[in-house]
Amino acid sequence: MSTTVQTPPSRGLASKALRWSGMLWFIVAAVGQTGFIGFIVAFYGVRTVTGDFSGWNDKPLIDGYIEGDDTGNLIFAAHVLLAAVVTLGGLMQLLPAIRRRLPGLHRWTGRTFLVIAGFMALSGIWLALVRGTYLSVISNVAILIDALLILVFAGFAWRNAIKRRFEPHRIWAMRTFMVVSGVWFLRVGLMGWVIVNQGPAGLTKDMSGPIDSLMTFGSYLIPLTLLELYFAVQRSRGGALKIFAALVVVAAAAYTALGVVGTVAFMWGPCL
Repeated sequence: MSTTVQTPPSRGLASKALRWSGMLWFIVAAVGQTGFIGFIVAFYGVRTVTGDFSGWNDKPLIDGYIEGDDTGNLIFAAHVLLAAVVTLGGLMQLLPAIRRRLPGLHRWTGRTFLVIAGFMALSGIWLALVRGTYLSVISNVAILIDALLILVFAGFAWRNAIKRRFEPHRIWAMRTFMVVSGVWFLRVGLMGWVIVNQGPAGLTKDMSGPIDSLMTFGSYLIPLTLLELYFAVQRSRGGALKIFAALVVVAAAAYTALGVVGTVAFMWGPCL
């Protein structure tokens, strides 16, 4: 005689809702980050290949090119251009099909993603502290914290991969993806706010306004919080809790989609 523990239909439905909400958010993020890659290639890539280095400054706010600062210009170029590579690598790492069917590609993509993520963090720290490439003290502090989180999370992801602890590796890799994507999240968050409020309420040109401050830190802390919520609820047995988390993730996907549209229309498009 054997007994079988059956999952209540409501709990199974809740698990499916949570899983599909995660997939929806990933699809929206993948579309938005593909647009980010396209912008980097079209704006910075074309100007770099054609030798129009001063053209990096055609994009407002930050001066990427400074005459006579060869070291700074080189690091800035590497930092910006590799952002396209690390973004693509991060998206590829999160695709289950690649992980299952092409494990070799998944491993090498993962190594590349983590190494470049580490370089991005270190070069970001150098640009902020040595070159002074930031708009306000608050944004500078946010950049430095994000960079430190990237180094720590990437280190844990690498260590767990080496020790073949694949589930902890997956979790740390997803955390790394969230903090590496902070720059993208910031732009999407700001433009989503502008659209919702029909204007730049609480925003300033040097990003020292109250909403600027919230967004600069929230660009990685909010996605991390949502990810941890997703993980915690995924492990729980509560159907109602999973439904609630699914609704939160769907709302986040909707806001992300709004921000992507705004970023393309008002931030990236006019610069091309």
